[in-house]
Parts: sequence; structure tokens; C-alpha cells
Amino acid sequence: MTHKIAVLAGDGIGPEIVDQAVKVIDCLQRELGWQVEMEQAPVGGAGIDHAGHPLPEATLRLAKAADAVLLGAVGGPKWEALDIAIRPEKGLLGLRSELQLFANLRPALLYPQLVHASTLKPEVVSGLDLMIVRELTGDIYFGKPRGIRTLENGERQGFNTMVYAEHEIERIGRVAFESAMKRGKRVCSVDKANVLEATELWREVMTRVAKDYPQVQLSHMYVDNAAMQLVRAPKQFDVMVTGNMFGDILSDCAAMLTGSIGMLPSASLDSKGKGMYEPIHGSAPDIAGKGIANPLATILSVAMMMRYTFNDIKSAAVIEAAVQEVLVEGLRTADIYTAGTHKVGTEEMGDAVVAAMIRNIWRAETGGDASAEKRCMREGGLTNGID
Repeated sequence: MTHKIAVLAGDGIGPEIVDQAVKVIDCLQRELGWQVEMEQAPVGGAGIDHAGHPLPEATLRLAKAADAVLLGAVGGPKWEALDIAIRPEKGLLGLRSELQLFANLRPALLYPQLVHASTLKPEVVSGLDLMIVRELTGDIYFGKPRGIRTLENGERQGFNTMVYAEHEIERIGRVAFESAMKRGKRVCSVDKANVLEATELWREVMTRVAKDYPQVQLSHMYVDNAAMQLVRAPKQFDVMVTGNMFGDILSDCAAMLTGSIGMLPSASLDSKGKGMYEPIHGSAPDIAGKGIANPLATILSVAMMMRYTFNDIKSAAVIEAAVQEVLVEGLRTADIYTAGTHKVGTEEMGDAVVAAMIRNIWRAETGGDASAEKRCMREGGLTNGID
């Protein structure tokens, strides 16, 4: 079977990091016989420049026809003066809505090699492994009415609506509980039920859904306390499930526990497993074009694509092991650099991951025979790091 992937690089550092992720997919094709067709299209600011809209019709058609979408990042100061209805971020929201990608999975895993890159003490974050499940197509980002109006006294007023229907809460709850069943069997539902009726309903529905998963321990936490607890004692969490806005904020907070927001991948899934895969960070226009952005979150997003959409556990494991290997080797982009490690750029990090993938694949193929491994890799045209 040939898998179709829509590649939407976007803006800022998006093209640079996506290029490295494409190298990883190309490696899977060459070394493991993975059949894939990739087609690129503009989105975000690039969509505006190309077609006058952050989500051009041709891009949306491509995304709908694809089995999965690989996304870079959108936005930048170039387009900030535009009306909010046509800014780059509307392209991202439009993809989520049009593709019905309601479940956002954001793992926060701290690699042992990056313990000292975290801003928290090693004893607080060492061993961190949590999953944030964020509802993605409801809440205040999509709720109506919304807008800016002029009151009778002439003053302008901005307004948005936080709204959730029971079925929206139930389906994201089931994603969280199913995830917990494969992990530590603990779910913490985050809300603000003491002051927001929408999240009072959220808590009621989560409690009801939990009855279908008696093996999973459910707890509830107000979002302000959850933010504090992520910094105070993050390892208390296994799976956190929350709404769109709270999840947006909490997952960025969790990202810094791992050393850098440049390390966190994400998967946005529909009810059938089709997904859009992207790093959780933004377009970072201040470093765009400098070749210093961290591509690992985007590369790890490809691993999530293999795992969740294509059910290819082997390919996912090859990518994840390669990322672990380059970190063990001491390679670091600027955002995770610490004394005693080797600073590399975006392209060099991507090449190192691909080299590690090939080494690991050949090790498996040759049964660990070092001489056979080197011979096979030379025949494949790759000698970097083996002589």
C-alpha cells in the first residue's frame, strides 16, 4: 500500500524543520521499503502570500485526500497587521476543524540526557513521562458568538464563548482513558468547574465516562492548580485531559519541563485515526533562516504518525531510537545545549538522526555483526560516524 502524506511546511522555521522530517521519511522508504507519496502545499502566511488565504482551497483538498498531514508551523510578524479572520493561525484552526481533528495528543517525555537542560531540578523532572490529551475543535477557540462590538457608550468590547457539548467531552474523555489503559492507568481531568459552567459539565461527563474504565483512577484538578503542580511535582501525572484553551497553555508549560519546547511532538487525530502531525512550538521567526532550529520535535511527530495513523510500530521505534542515540552521542541544537555537549545546526541534527536510523536498521539486519554493518552502510553510500 502507498501512503499519501500532505506536507505543509508553513512559515518561519517550518520549512527548515520539515525538511529534516522528510529526510526521515525518505530513509524509511529506502531502508525499510515503506511506500509513500508526499506532496507539498502552502499554509498559513505562505498560503496568504501564494493564494491570498491562510488555508488555500487546493491545500485543503490535498489535506483531505491524504492519509496523514505533516505540518511545520505558521505565523509571523509579516502578517500580524492583517484582520484576525485571515491571519496565518486561521489556516491551522481551519485544518483542525475541516479534518475534524478533535483529539490532540501531546507527550512530554524527558530524555535522561536532557535532565540538565530542564529549568527544574533533576530530582523533580528526572523520569518524567506524561501525556496531555487536549480537546481540539471546541471551546473558546471555536465557540460562537464571538467578535468585537461597540457598546451604547461608544466603548469597544471583545467577546468569545466557551462552549462544550456532552458528546464532545465524552469522545475526548474516551481517548484519554484509552491512552491511560496503555500507560499508568491514571487520568487527571483539568477544568475550572468552580466558576465555569462549561467545565462543570466537563467534570460531570468525565466522571460518567470513567465508570466504563474501572481499572483507571480518575482525579479532577482546577487548571490553576494544575499549572502549579506541573512545576512543583510533574511526575504525579500520567494522562492529563482538558479542553482546548487549558490544553494549549498546559502543554507549553509541560514542554519546558523536558528541556525545550523544541523536543515535543504532537498528533491531532480524527475518529478514524487520520492525523495531522506537528511540533507544538511556533514558527520562531526570530531564528528562521539561521539553520539553528531544533528539528527533533518534528522528527518525533513523524514517529507518532507511524504509530497512530499507519500502525507501523517498527518504523516509529526506529525513529525514536535514533533520536535517543544522537542525544546519547552528545549532539545538541542551541535550545538544548549545555556545557560538555556538541552544538549542531538544524540540518546536521537531521542528518545525524538519519545516520543513526540506518546504523540501527543495519545492526538488526546483520545481527549485530560490526564488519557486515559497515560494509552494508558503505554500499548504501553512508559512512559518516562508522569509521
